[in-house]
Order: sequence, then structure tokens, then C-alpha cells
Amino acid sequence: MAKPVAIENETKADRGTAQRAVIVVYALAVFIGAFLLFAIQPLIGKYTLPWFGGGPEVWTACMLFFQVFLLAGYAYAHLLVSRLRPRGQVLLHVLLLAAALAVLPVTPKAAWRPTSPEFPVLKILLLLGGCIGLAYFVLSATGPLMQGWFTRTMPHRTPYRLYAFSNAGSLLALVSYPFIIEPVFTRQAQARLWRVGLGLFALLCAGCAVILLRQKDVSTLTEGIKGDVESDCAACETRGVALWFGLAACASVELLAVTNKICQDIAAAPFLWVLPLTLYLLSFVICFHSERWYVRRLFLGAFCLAIGVAILEMVYEADISVMLQIMGYLVLLFTCCMVCHGELFRLRPHRRHLTRYYLMIAAGGAAGGIFVAVIAPLIFDTYRELYVGIGAVCLLLILGDGSSRLSRKRRLVWAAVLLVVGTTVVVAARPLGSGGKSRVASCRNFFGVLTVWQQHADDPSQHRYILQHGTTFHGLQFVSYDKRAEPTAYYARSSGVGLLLEHFPRTRNRRIGVVGLGVGTLAAYASEGDYIRFYEINPAVRNLAERWFSYLSGCRGEVEVVMGDARLSMEAEAGQEFDVLVLDAFASDVVPVHLLTKEAFEIYLRHLEADGVIAVHVSSRHLDLKPVVLKVADYFGLKNMWIEDEEDDVKGVLASDWLLLTNNEQILNIKELQRASTRGVIEREGIRLWTDDYANLLQVLD
Repeated sequence: MAKPVAIENETKADRGTAQRAVIVVYALAVFIGAFLLFAIQPLIGKYTLPWFGGGPEVWTACMLFFQVFLLAGYAYAHLLVSRLRPRGQVLLHVLLLAAALAVLPVTPKAAWRPTSPEFPVLKILLLLGGCIGLAYFVLSATGPLMQGWFTRTMPHRTPYRLYAFSNAGSLLALVSYPFIIEPVFTRQAQARLWRVGLGLFALLCAGCAVILLRQKDVSTLTEGIKGDVESDCAACETRGVALWFGLAACASVELLAVTNKICQDIAAAPFLWVLPLTLYLLSFVICFHSERWYVRRLFLGAFCLAIGVAILEMVYEADISVMLQIMGYLVLLFTCCMVCHGELFRLRPHRRHLTRYYLMIAAGGAAGGIFVAVIAPLIFDTYRELYVGIGAVCLLLILGDGSSRLSRKRRLVWAAVLLVVGTTVVVAARPLGSGGKSRVASCRNFFGVLTVWQQHADDPSQHRYILQHGTTFHGLQFVSYDKRAEPTAYYARSSGVGLLLEHFPRTRNRRIGVVGLGVGTLAAYASEGDYIRFYEINPAVRNLAERWFSYLSGCRGEVEVVMGDARLSMEAEAGQEFDVLVLDAFASDVVPVHLLTKEAFEIYLRHLEADGVIAVHVSSRHLDLKPVVLKVADYFGLKNMWIEDEEDDVKGVLASDWLLLTNNEQILNIKELQRASTRGVIEREGIRLWTDDYANLLQVLD
């Protein structure tokens, strides 16, 4: 007997409602898991950054951890789905979730602080593994595992949109961090909210597990679904798997290389980590949402144009503004990721190979991270991996482009592009110079790229050596005998720190502390009986300062160089009783944030004589740090003076901004300082006091 139509329609409606509810639960689990996965990245990065020098390479090492653990999570999901029955999968995953909730500290303890600058990448990996390792591992498995469960639960629906939805959650986490989360919440509050979010995620995962176990038919899937590639033999052969791996690796290399580049030029800060990562994830969202969005010919053409722009930027770097360069590199990254991820989606396999497919994508991402964070600093002395990545993408497109009648013509085009990129990389490897400048030494390590330039070698009166870190000069010295003892660059006698040291009330037996060695220029101000103590985290800076410059060896006073992060070193030392403490630590063009917080100044004041002076170098092309420093000075009740100095190339003087902070008002009344002081009000009403828990670089972008 047939069912009444009304009952049958009601049954269909109920079934449709139930299916929508299932989709919502899975979608929420995937979305929140992805949100948490990426929200923890800038948070834990902010904890890690101060302990390892505050440079962009710290974030690169963090990204390596994230990519390796993403690979581990994808491998776990693949093994779980392919080797265990649903009940076993649920039991193991729920146990891991419970363990992650039970052992989760999130915030690193003081015991994780490094005691020496050796092996920073390994130390960062161990720190992150100890603090968030298990939770990050479980969250990393969410995307492929939930899609595997969803495919068993709803075998006639495509799972790939869940991957796009996952990337949307990641994207929201990244976009909201610099504009909402970081400005509003302290680090501790962020950590508490993240733990709450992990608990909610665990409940949603438990809901997905219950839905999975209630399914009557969980057999192996054999049917095709709309949107899948029906014939997956070609996609899953060795060549296809290699393309999955290679395309993912190239996108990862470009992501990290571009991030290094823009953080080096402006600042190592969460909102600049987030920007390229946002574009990277956006390309995933676009490409995996629908095959209609990736218009192959359009994005291949855009990628070629972006390559041309990047080459021009490299050749004419000195003549193009930093902001325009950054925009060009971001366009290059986005078009590159669109091509790589669009090709990945085009080469996607049948859903039965879904977890294997994601595993190879994660493996490629981890391989790209290892190349940039570990291998590139060992084999390159500049940031050449950006161009190596472009060349690799072109090569993969040549190898993978066999699906069109125009493939021969297209291969010739890509071969030409590859030739141009390869030639550019070879040329970039050679010492280049302009304006009578040539490179005489270069080295690269965890803390960045250092270059020593020789300038005006044919003019004895102007012959000089210059040390450059990233895009910024960190000191220079004349070669001629009568000028080599003269302080130059940002430390000339007309600068704020130069005037202070030249006219300090006591001329002998002074104790001077300097955070940041540079080429050791400030040693020129030491007289007999003076003691000058430099703090420097980068061993390569000391090596170059001692080899190519003579300020340290020619110092008339006693010089000591303490290796390691200045703040951590000073925190562990007894009071040094400095008469003058100079804060001059720069990562390329900006002072590391952790050296400008309230807690940092508490340490400095412990090492300063009661009537001593802190001289803070705040020169920066992109950040106005004066309000930040003065806000801290107001908190501690310190008097202040602002002194600007203008550039004079003939004398080797570079433009500089210095703030002098002290309890001793008599020093600030010295007539030479008063005469040079810059008049004007520095507005800091809208600036919140920076602490280790709170710092907002967006507010001081200049």
C-alpha cells in the first residue's frame, strides 16, 4: 500500500532538514577548527618573538613548525580514515582531543627562554611543540578528517567545499587578528579565549562523531559525484602526485619569502605576518570553492606580468619606494598562489583519494617551509629563494601542461619565462653596486642578511665601508687614517647620542651600555678609564664589525661585547650602574617591539644610575615610535628631550631621531643639548602604554 503523498512529502522535508543540520554541524566544526588553528599562530608568535631577537626569521621558524605539524595532522587523518573503522577513528580522535584539552598551556613558561643565541630554529620548534604541539596536531587533522567523515555520512555530496569553508575560517582568524583581536585583547586574554574556543570545537567534533556512528551505511565509497574528476588514474600516478607536492611547495616558498621581504623592510609584527598569509589562504578559498573561479589563461598572464614587475623591482630596488615594492611582491604572491592552487584543484583526484591528496599538499607546504627556514640560509647569502620559487613554478607548469592543443606553444612561452627568471637569479648572485658602491662581504643566518659595502674607493677622502642589514644601513666608517676614528652615521657628534656623550658632565670613568653593536661606532666616544658594554644577539654582526671596521679595536676605553638578546641578558645580570644606556637595537629598519615595553624599561632602569640617561634611537621610515617611548617615559616619570640630526654625506652623517630620557634635569639643561633639541609637541594621548601583553604597531604606522 502506497504512503499518502502528504506523509511522503513530510518525510522528505524531515530528511532534508536532518541533512542540513548534519551539514551545519560539520561546517561549524571545520570552520571553528580552522579559525583556532590560525588564531593561535600570531598569538604564539608574539610570545616567541621577544625571546629570539624580534626579527622576521622568528616568524619563518614558527611557520615551519605550523607546516610540519599540519603535515603530521594530515598524515594522521589519512591513516585514520584509510586504516581504521569509524568506531576506531572516533575513539582515538576523541581521546586525543581530551588529552589536548588536559595538557594545554598555550602560553610558554619562563623555562623556555633561550640562554644562548645558538640553534634558534631548533629552540623555537621545541618551545612551540611543548606549548601547543598536541592541540595544534589535533586541529591540523580537522580539515581532511572531517571531510573523510562527511563523505561517509553524505556520500552524494562533494567534500571539497568544506576545504574552502575551512580556509574561510582560517582567513577570518587572520584578518580579525590585527584589527580586532590584537588591539582589544591582551596576550593573556587571547590565550583564555582560545582555550574556550578549543572546548567548543571539541564538542562539535563529538557531535560529528555521533553523526558518523549513527550512519547505517559506512561502506567504502565507489560512486562518482558532481565536481569530482571521474577518471583519477592520471591524477594519482607518480607524475600527478609529484605535481601536487611541487605546486604546494612552491606556493609555500613564495609565501615565506615574501613575508621575510616585507617584514624586513617595515617590521616583524603580526599584522605584516598576516597580510601575505591572508592572500595565500584567499587563493585556496577562491580556487577550491568552485572550478569557475580559476580562469587559467587570465591568472597565468597575470603571473607572468607579476614576474616582470618583481624583476624590475629587484634591478631598480634603490629607486623604488619600499611601499611600492611591497605591493609588487604581494601581487606576485597572490598570482603565484592562484596559479599553484588553481592547478592543484584542476588536478584533484576522486574523493577516494581525498586524504592522500591533502597529505601531499601538506607535505609540499612543509617542504617549502624547510627550504626557506633551514636550507636557504645555508646555501644563499641573500634572499634568493623568492626567485628560485618563481623558477620552480614555471618549471612545474611546463611539466604539467600537456592537456591542450596549444601545449607546445605554451611550453615555449614558459621556457622563455623560466630562462628570464633563471638569468635574473644568476645576475642577482653577483655583487652589484651603484654610485661608486660595491659589495665586499655578505652573510646570512637566522637573524637576516648582512652586507658590507665599499664606497668611493677611488676617492681617499671619501673611501668608506658600510654595514647594511636588510634594507637599512647600520653603520659606516671612513678608511683614511685621519677620519677612521670619527663617529659617523646615526652616531655623529651632531646626533642626540653624540651630543650627550660629548658633553656628559663626567668625562672619565663612565659606564656606558649599548643595546645593539652595529659596527661599534659608539666605542669612539670612550675615553681612558671608560667602560662600554655592547649587547648583540647576532654573531655575524660581531664578526663583520671586528673584520671590516676598527671602532672596537681602536677604542681607548675598556670594551666588552655580550652575546645574546639584550633584554634577556640584562634580566639575568646584576645591576651594571650605567651612566648612559643607549637603545640602538634594530631589525633592519625598526626597533624590536619587546625592547620598548614597560617591562623592558623596568629592566633598563635597574641597570641605570639614579642620575643616568637612557638614549633611545627611534629613526624609522615607516613607524613613528616617539609617542610609544614617551608614553613609557611618562609612566616612569622621566624627563625627555628630542633631538633630530640631518644627513651630511660628505661627513658620513645619516639622518637620525633620538630621545633622551632621565631623572636628571640638569643634563637636559646642558646648553649644547638645549641648542640642538627639536621643539614641538609629540602627541601620545591616543597611544596606550605598551607592555609585554599589549603592543599595537598599527597605531604608529607613519
